Amino acid sequence: MAAPADKRTFRSGELAKLVGVSRDTLRHYERKRVLPRPMRLPNGYREYPEDAVERIHVIRRALAVGFTLDELARIFQRRSEGGIPCKSVRHLAATKLAQLRERISEMRVLESQLEALVKEWDSKLRSLPLGTEAHLLDSFAKAPASSTKTRRVPPAKRAFASRFRK
Repeated sequence: MAAPADKRTFRSGELAKLVGVSRDTLRHYERKRVLPRPMRLPNGYREYPEDAVERIHVIRRALAVGFTLDELARIFQRRSEGGIPCKSVRHLAATKLAQLRERISEMRVLESQLEALVKEWDSKLRSLPLGTEAHLLDSFAKAPASSTKTRRVPPAKRAFASRFRK
């Protein structure tokens, strides 16, 4: 009976190319402890095991839906210690979903406000003779300061958003 073939390994450049990240990203993942440190060859090159491919895919997909590297590091650490982090992973995902829904809601309000602003500015531009300065941005200075406190919106967006609150 033949011995099972050894698992495939990858050097940094091979792995990076295969999963679509840079070598620096691989090293960053190692430093953040989401990717286990690879074996070192005698010449100092990193040699990653085959399962690093799947781990990086997990990391990339988790990052894409809002998980952070620090959160992933805690989850992977707990798993490596024999823990079962499923409930905390699910809780994190639910929290991220709620945050995303809130951001979407804020963006819809902002979209509506921006749409109104563009219409207002279009009207103003149509009423001015060609070549006349409209000072469109100056309208931001005329927004009432008290209306910036009504929603939980980042400060940079508050000045813009407050212009259109009734």
